[in-house]
Amino acid sequence: MISKIGRFLDPIIVVRAQKPLEETVTYWTPNGHHRLSAMKTLGAKSITAIVVPEPSVAYQILALNTEKAHNLREKSLEVIRMYREFAHIGELGEDACVLEFEEPAFITLGLCYEARPRFSGGAYHPVLKRLDNFLTCSCREALKTRQERAKRLLELDDLIVEKVEALKARGLTSPYLKSFVVARVNPIRFRPKDAPPLSFDDAIDRMKTAAEKFTPDKIRTEDLAKSGGTPDEVE
Repeated sequence: MISKIGRFLDPIIVVRAQKPLEETVTYWTPNGHHRLSAMKTLGAKSITAIVVPEPSVAYQILALNTEKAHNLREKSLEVIRMYREFAHIGELGEDACVLEFEEPAFITLGLCYEARPRFSGGAYHPVLKRLDNFLTCSCREALKTRQERAKRLLELDDLIVEKVEALKARGLTSPYLKSFVVARVNPIRFRPKDAPPLSFDDAIDRMKTAAEKFTPDKIRTEDLAKSGGTPDEVE
């Protein structure tokens, strides 16, 4: 649009982003990345912007953008983009951004979708909603923990995919195959209500162990017929 009409008519919103112990002041935009990228591509040296002094307003803009996401993948990717912005501009903790992030699971799933665009996050979302938690340290510090959680979840997914492919090789078909296998290895599915909650790492360890022991040859068509859950996303 900018190149077609030869005009830039829509100012972006920016806020100051000065890191601790650094003298250089930079600006970041919560809603103008596409326009900023387009102007850079066209060789522009400057851009018209409205400077908002309160970072909280920028956070609200980011949250509103995230609300526009139509499915789990889009939602998770928007949340992790917002998360990276928070990690870049300040010392806000995850637990201080509950309104913006909504669920800690979106952060972990967002990293998984970044690493593996065809990741079937819907199969794991119900489990993560009960396992994942907001961390008390800053987003900048917590990012490493989030990345490790995403890595472990992707490693589990590799095992789950192997079992799903084995089921398909036996002629078993269902839009819920991956959700079926995940449900079978879910350690909290029948966990007593008075049992102490499992940590994220402990639960993933148990799921990996259960996935390794999962025997596709024992699964019958009627077992799949009884299952529900989230349809597998297109791989």
